[in-house]
Amino acid sequence: MLIPFAAGSATDVYARLVAKHLSDEFGQQFLVEPKPGANGSIAAQQVAKSKPDGLTLFFTTNTTHAANPSLMKQMTYDPVKDFEPVTKIGGIGFFMAVSATSPYKSVPDIVAAAKAQPGKISYASGNSVGILAGATLQKMTGTDMTHVPYKSTPQALVDVIGGQVTFLFVDLSVSRPHLQSGRAKLLAVATLKRSPLAPDIPSMDELGYKGFDIPAWFGLFAPAGTPREVVTRLNAEMVKIMARSEVKQQLASMGIDAYTSTPEELGDYVKSEIQKWARLVKDAGIQPE
Repeated sequence: MLIPFAAGSATDVYARLVAKHLSDEFGQQFLVEPKPGANGSIAAQQVAKSKPDGLTLFFTTNTTHAANPSLMKQMTYDPVKDFEPVTKIGGIGFFMAVSATSPYKSVPDIVAAAKAQPGKISYASGNSVGILAGATLQKMTGTDMTHVPYKSTPQALVDVIGGQVTFLFVDLSVSRPHLQSGRAKLLAVATLKRSPLAPDIPSMDELGYKGFDIPAWFGLFAPAGTPREVVTRLNAEMVKIMARSEVKQQLASMGIDAYTSTPEELGDYVKSEIQKWARLVKDAGIQPE
């Protein structure tokens, strides 16, 4: 089971939880292998070229299967043609995080500093949500901030805490240990409404950045051509696993909303999300790289 981000990322932690349950159900070990880099393309390409025998799966997110077609000039895989959808596997919210010692106590503080000194404020990213959220904030506020890309969010957050970068948008799974230790703090959630998992944190929309709504999602895929009976069995087992109350509770503690779908629903969703992200990327003024 390949994942497109580094060990310690929310995708990694989530995939390992699912792999344990799948191993129990199938009586066969499911191994998780992180393959970070190139905005998830390295892992996606490897899965796309793997034998469609059901032994290689892709536990991924909107980065590889919705955002990359608009963020990258050259694609090494096709998110629709090269994969068999298995099931949706939940959604997650992202929060603007800064170092606990940061002089900026709010989003307006950061925006004011960016307007006063163009280029001084920097934001890190380890995935498509981080890229788009930072660019969207720049576009909405007419500011010039410096984008610092990373292979994954754990190291990006470490550098934010260390003061090398001003802020990043990150999920609760990665940020929680740093929040609990008092090394990081959250300023806002990148959605229209507050998160029930952090109800004291305001949404970007309510802070005045109207329409700011950039949630993320997870999906499970197999290489194109994987036998239908294999996809059907994997889907059925995932539906059972994700319906378990203990699994839902574990994922909720990570900031993940657990849900599933049919393979067809995921396939249609990917196509609609590719179109949605094309609009978001265009509106944010991001140029493909």
